[in-house]
Amino acid sequence: MEQRVLFLSFSSLLLLSFSGSVDAYKNYTVGDSLGWYDTTVKSNVDYQKWADGKNFSLGDFLIFNTDTNHSVVQTYNFTTYKLCDYDNSGDNDTVEWSSANPSNTLTQGATVAVPLLKEGPNYFFSGDYDGEQCDNGQHFKITVSHGKGLPDSLKDPSDQAPAPNAADYDSTPDTVVPFDFNNPHDQDTDVKKDSGSISLYGKFLDIKLNGILLLLVIVYMF
Repeated sequence: MEQRVLFLSFSSLLLLSFSGSVDAYKNYTVGDSLGWYDTTVKSNVDYQKWADGKNFSLGDFLIFNTDTNHSVVQTYNFTTYKLCDYDNSGDNDTVEWSSANPSNTLTQGATVAVPLLKEGPNYFFSGDYDGEQCDNGQHFKITVSHGKGLPDSLKDPSDQAPAPNAADYDSTPDTVVPFDFNNPHDQDTDVKKDSGSISLYGKFLDIKLNGILLLLVIVYMF
């Protein structure tokens, strides 16, 4: 399962980069002033009640104000959500945006920014302590609509890559590879050798014929 840990400084920069898109996209602070905790820490939290009635769209952000003793898990798998356990989840359906450290005695505040990247049901819960925090109220589900769609900065780069131009392939001329491609100069050398041999042979025949004619003239005179 993919794991992502977002620290406060990175989350702040990420939110600032979308400050120019206020009209199109929204930031929702989960639990408002109560933050993201289970009922053993804050007994009056009700995250499903908080989420109901809100219109979430692609490109919006959920802001989790919590601490390092609580995690943020997002999944598209209903079974994972109901079990409050992501250990056996698939690589493409569950993301751990921040993880709790039960062995850490020093608890620090943390802000985790989670973008909504997929339409339809989205489920959130805290997945550590064997699902205890999730069972104690730290979970909710939402439905994400298309809205204005994802901004370019949140799209997968592979989805934006231009497709190959078929015309480029059609316009490429055919290339004829000669039979002696590995030795392109051998053929020319052979031709030159053959030409030299024929020229010498012709001169030899010419001398021989001249000698025969001279011999016939001498015999005729005597």
